[in-house]
Amino acid sequence: MNYQTLKILKYVGIAVAVIGLLFILLSPLIGESISAGTLWYIEPIAYVGAGVFILGALIAFGIMQYVASRPNVVPDDRTWSQVTQDYFDTFAHDMGRPLRRILGKQREARALLNETGEVTQHMVGELLDEIENQAPNFRLMIENVRVLVDLEDESAALAVEPVDAAAIVRNVSDRYTPIARERGLELVWWCEPSEFGLVYGDGSALDHVITNLVDNATKFAEGHVEIRLTRSDDSFLVRVWDDGAGIADSHLAHVFDRGWTPELSARSEKQSSGLGLFIASSLSQRCGGELLVESQQSNGASGEHSTTFTLSLPLDNRPSAVK
Repeated sequence: MNYQTLKILKYVGIAVAVIGLLFILLSPLIGESISAGTLWYIEPIAYVGAGVFILGALIAFGIMQYVASRPNVVPDDRTWSQVTQDYFDTFAHDMGRPLRRILGKQREARALLNETGEVTQHMVGELLDEIENQAPNFRLMIENVRVLVDLEDESAALAVEPVDAAAIVRNVSDRYTPIARERGLELVWWCEPSEFGLVYGDGSALDHVITNLVDNATKFAEGHVEIRLTRSDDSFLVRVWDDGAGIADSHLAHVFDRGWTPELSARSEKQSSGLGLFIASSLSQRCGGELLVESQQSNGASGEHSTTFTLSLPLDNRPSAVK
């Protein structure tokens, strides 16, 4: 089986997983249309969607098992079981949290339905709001899996094109503003100069790196998240700052390690797959840039603490560009 066929099968698996995800997200609308205004069918439809999603994941895993068993295809010395475990970690952690939130709201509505025989418009609104708030998490999870698969092929070429970096930052900010609001956070962004202009690079990769950084910031911030876009003569920078508790000095060297989380060092239960920042750093390097982190923990006197991730990329990443 040639590599092109493997890539096609890989994306078939991802497509099946996306269909399952759509079933999960649309389960309230589908269930309500089937059951004439009640919510009885929402949970079964959500579980069907989860089953379809898992089927797509298994297809992708099978392809990864086949590819990883061939040393000339897999670029590192990990076994296929290690590669597969990365994907299971991503699915289990990154899908589990938003799915539990959505099904939790659904069960609240179901309990009200059992008690009173009807569901209030407010309860349905809360369920739909929860789905909308969790949609970026599902989107990021799907993209993380796709990018993780693509990163296995180190020879893959970048899709270099004119990119509106300011528009990408704005879109990411818009996607996470409802999530930040729900968590009591203020999320702002700006760029200097205000008329930022176009850069030449991989727009999908840029969007994905920034999304992972903002997603991480909204998880740990206490009140504020800021995204700042600036440029110099030959590069542009995206800084994502949050006022969270900060990262210990002993942990800073490991934040971009594959699968590493603070819980891992404490031998406690992992709260995430530990792949988001690894993927962001790997994508940054593939795009000819770098991703750095700075963090300050409160020393008890000033009480100041924050974390800043800085992405640096060339303004022109075309092969013919003069570096």
